[in-house]
Amino acid sequence: MKELNVLNITKTYGEKTLFDGISFTISEGERVGLIGTNGTGKTSLLNVLTGLDSAEAGDIQMSKEYRMGYLRQHPDLNPEQTVFDAVFDGDTPILVAVRNYEKALDNLTMDPENQHYQNNYTKAEQEMNRQDAWIADTNAKMILNQLGIKDLEQSVATLSGGQRKRVGLAQVLIQAPDLLILDEPTNHLDFATISWLEKYLSSYRGALLLVTHDRYFLDRVVNRMLELSYGSLTSYTGNYESYVKERAERQLEAEKADQKRKQLYLKELDWMRAGAKARTTKQQARIDRFHDLEGNLNQAKSDGKVEINMDGSRLGKRVFELKDANLTLDNHVILKDFNLLVQTKDRIGISGLNGAGKSTLLNTLAGRFILDSGELIIGETVKIAYYTQMTEEMDPSKRVIQYLQEVGEEIETTNGTRVSVTELLEQFLFDRHMHGALISKLSGGEKRRLFLLKLLMERPNVLLLDEPTNDLDIATLTVLEDYIETFPGAVISVSHDRYFLDKTVERLLVFEGNGVITPYLGTITEYIALNKDTPDKQSGSASEKEGKATKTNQSIDKKEKVKLTYAEQKEWETIEDDLFQLESELEEVKEAMAASGSDFSLLQELQAKMTKLDANLEAKMNRWEYLSQYVSE
Repeated sequence: MKELNVLNITKTYGEKTLFDGISFTISEGERVGLIGTNGTGKTSLLNVLTGLDSAEAGDIQMSKEYRMGYLRQHPDLNPEQTVFDAVFDGDTPILVAVRNYEKALDNLTMDPENQHYQNNYTKAEQEMNRQDAWIADTNAKMILNQLGIKDLEQSVATLSGGQRKRVGLAQVLIQAPDLLILDEPTNHLDFATISWLEKYLSSYRGALLLVTHDRYFLDRVVNRMLELSYGSLTSYTGNYESYVKERAERQLEAEKADQKRKQLYLKELDWMRAGAKARTTKQQARIDRFHDLEGNLNQAKSDGKVEINMDGSRLGKRVFELKDANLTLDNHVILKDFNLLVQTKDRIGISGLNGAGKSTLLNTLAGRFILDSGELIIGETVKIAYYTQMTEEMDPSKRVIQYLQEVGEEIETTNGTRVSVTELLEQFLFDRHMHGALISKLSGGEKRRLFLLKLLMERPNVLLLDEPTNDLDIATLTVLEDYIETFPGAVISVSHDRYFLDKTVERLLVFEGNGVITPYLGTITEYIALNKDTPDKQSGSASEKEGKATKTNQSIDKKEKVKLTYAEQKEWETIEDDLFQLESELEEVKEAMAASGSDFSLLQELQAKMTKLDANLEAKMNRWEYLSQYVSE
């Protein structure tokens, strides 16, 4: 069994210890979720595992053939490559075979009579057979289609951040490594793609290590949780729901044990104050035990609790009103005769297709975009806090506490008490030693948390949240969700996080592209269930819906294809023989298994062979069904 063994690794960042002598093993077939507060070192751990960074101590053990694939939170793609070259970038024999085959097939499709292209295609086809790479090729096309990657000739340099994330995801999934490491894979994905990815990863044959804020995703994909906290790593069996339950039980037990230590400490303190008249060995042991108790008090550490109870400004009944609003940007219709009334205490979730204008609507409400026609009415008392996808520019040479002192030295809470900036920072999980730290030393997630704190200190009465779950950790999200529940003003959130939307919104605006916006009263889970049978309801992007098909859709979309290419005609001539051969081999394996008796070693070997043959047969059948659509009668 292939596995990764991590032994006693330690990593520090400045004065902060990210992980201290942690050890764990990831075995084949395990799907592991890694969680922890922003800044605890999750991404640093992934970088150490993949060799992008080094640890000060410890060892990582794996076989020479062990392969890891790493999707970084912001994929590092070569801007000079095309999407095709980026997606199929890699040096594994199967990936090289698939890359060469796809290029040979593309050339032959453009010029079927070219003898050089025919020879190249024959060689590429032979290598595909030799590497048994047909499943990988079929899988690659399926992955590209599901992720909405259509134009393989587009330059990476022209891609948006969301498109780069999808290309990076396709790249690592196609490589099918022994350990698939994904850092926030659901960012920028729509609901249909997230649902597909859940199913794909749940049946992934290798191992999976996953960092994500998406709690539904964790619940449906992983079978083990690792929590990184205060430099230590704790393992929990089961999915996210099991983790929450077991962690609460462990915390309760730790608090009980801590209380017992405190009681014993007080008893020993009384004895110490009374003074020991003689220093016998027995009495000295008791004194030593007292000092041990003193040093071990308050050992039940947790990641703390973010508390947000800041007072907001008074808000009138009408917040926003859009009347017959029209807006077009870059030839894309965003709003078309759109009407919307937002009132105090409204909880509105905005979701739907990528590129359809969700963030644009927030920018319009915030006054950053002007309508082409129609009217936007903003209430006189409205005071907006706009949590954008991009954090405002922060002076890296400024101290954390200085950044907040620009707003004020203290704030008033909902119960009338006043809280200092120092106390607020601690409530937001910035320990005392971090208050004087330079902003340049913060992680990306810590900067986002600091940005959120500054916004809330300004006492807004309307919250505009653009993809708030993309960079905040689960602990902060949980408390933000609780804060929204008691927030006296209106909240409008753009998000693809189903858990967050289910907890915080009461009605939805679903963007479907071309200015079509569907209102829905209820939760996002109810909406998805209601529309799950509607084709293409949540897949792709608005621009993809409007764009012309490229060579990839032509190989996938049967509506644009009318006949077989030269190469496909050659493949069709032998595919039924291939199917017959695979079926015969499968029957032989089944007969061998029946005759193997109690030879468990042989049975295991035959089972593995049967699994491989089944997969080959299914892939070949899918190929036969595809080709048969274009065979001339």
